[in-house]
Amino acid sequence: MSEPTSPSALGLPGDLAARARAHLGEDAETLLRADPWDLLRVPGVTPAQADRFALSVLPPSSPADPQDPRRGRALVEFLLAEAARRGDTALPGEEVVEALRGLRIADPNAAVNAALDEARVMLFEVEPELPDVFDESMEDLPDAQQWLALARYGLAEETVAEGVERLAATAPPLEAAPGAPEHGEAARQALFHGVSVVTGPAGSEDGLIADLRALEPSLPVPVTVAAATATAAARHEGAVSLHRLLEAREGLGGLGYARGEQWPLEPGVLVVAGAEALDVELAAALVEACPDGMHLVLAGDPDGLASYRPGRVLADLVEAQAVPVTPVPPRGGPLAELAEGVRAGGLRRVEAPGKEVVVVTAADGREAAHRVGQLLADSIPRALGIGAEDVQVLTPGPAGTAALNAALKARLNPGPGVCGGFDAGDRVVVAVPFAEAAAGETGTVTEASPEGLTVRFPDAVAHVPAASLPRLRAGWAIPVQQAAGTRWPAVVAVFPAAAGLSRPLVLTAFTRALEHLSVVTAAGPGLAGSLTDFAPVKRQTRLMSLFS
Repeated sequence: MSEPTSPSALGLPGDLAARARAHLGEDAETLLRADPWDLLRVPGVTPAQADRFALSVLPPSSPADPQDPRRGRALVEFLLAEAARRGDTALPGEEVVEALRGLRIADPNAAVNAALDEARVMLFEVEPELPDVFDESMEDLPDAQQWLALARYGLAEETVAEGVERLAATAPPLEAAPGAPEHGEAARQALFHGVSVVTGPAGSEDGLIADLRALEPSLPVPVTVAAATATAAARHEGAVSLHRLLEAREGLGGLGYARGEQWPLEPGVLVVAGAEALDVELAAALVEACPDGMHLVLAGDPDGLASYRPGRVLADLVEAQAVPVTPVPPRGGPLAELAEGVRAGGLRRVEAPGKEVVVVTAADGREAAHRVGQLLADSIPRALGIGAEDVQVLTPGPAGTAALNAALKARLNPGPGVCGGFDAGDRVVVAVPFAEAAAGETGTVTEASPEGLTVRFPDAVAHVPAASLPRLRAGWAIPVQQAAGTRWPAVVAVFPAAAGLSRPLVLTAFTRALEHLSVVTAAGPGLAGSLTDFAPVKRQTRLMSLFS
């Protein structure tokens, strides 16, 4: 038997061949010979690329045809996967059908049915919202709308809805022993209900956690605090990251969690801080790991950016009014005052006698990068006593981070990049999670060699072989979108241009700072204008309808 050829033998460039093998498995060549449009399952591949590949691979006796059922099926999955990269978990069926027509599919419904037959896509019927005032004379009520989702996200949303309903039904009210300390409304709701939500500015969970910690000796169950990352968990004594709480494990199918329905968490009260960072799959893993009787409290800010990955779990729970919601008012101080102005749609001029807020203007992106380097290397450590290791630079979108990271490495930790561009002393961020660290976790390289890196994270040390380096990115500057749920002592928010800005993005960037915020902007009036003029497109999800 001959050795299987690599995907590059099919005419794929080397980098794309490696990505195909990573996403489709070692038998990628066999899969792609049978169905060349499976190449669309590899992130970054476009329909035009897949069509050209099919033309080159399929034999003359069976040439590539735009109406090939395999092409239609793959395009349905491609459209849903592209939507997921935007944060959507599902799309209305008519939107998918229209997009398929634009991709030269003559019979979109047949393509959808072919995708459904493969079981990687799910079809749902969502009942329309009825008018507030129902008129019995109305003859035509809107029909149920059909939605499509990749099965992984459709099943995850169902798991979240079922888990929330299960916990709400099984958790008994908890009573503190006589003489317990006084506590606020958020703690009362947490003890009475199986699932509750606390909303407010970043840090609004502090009072709730303090109350529950004080009450814990008088409660019949323990109190656990978790957060999106270990960096975020470090703010609260005894807290852990969700990654650690659920006991992340590497397996044959990728990353999974040891904790779940078969091995649930210990019963008690579980508070998740920064819950706006919960994507739908992580939320599904969380509720599956919560046993009957668990009291789950999600605390976060639904006005900021949603999770980096698909879903908007916290906002959907709030909008669906599926569980009790306790709003917490903002605290005082310059940082809070600035954030509340953004929340209201404007930029306030705030008094900051302790240099809690500093605004630096720049002519363009290059000058902005220079100013950021000055802030990290000199101004913030010298004026505030906050070391560069405790300062996180945030900027909109992954594309904007490359130039900043190059400039900051040259300024703060120059070196040859002995392993994939990294040296000891570099800061990194996890792009693809592994057992030691969740996506979005930041760490510092302690050792670097051509064979790989050793990275110190807040709660673990990871040895990353050179072959796994694509899981890491330079982390001096990270996208604002990846910062939801985490805060740092100091933050430098960089806006090189007005494009891509929105109120939730700016709000998230401004509220990541615990002690100091530097705003470096070359956006001019566009920064203020973005708070009123550029409303972001709301993510399309199905979770809210599951609670109606």
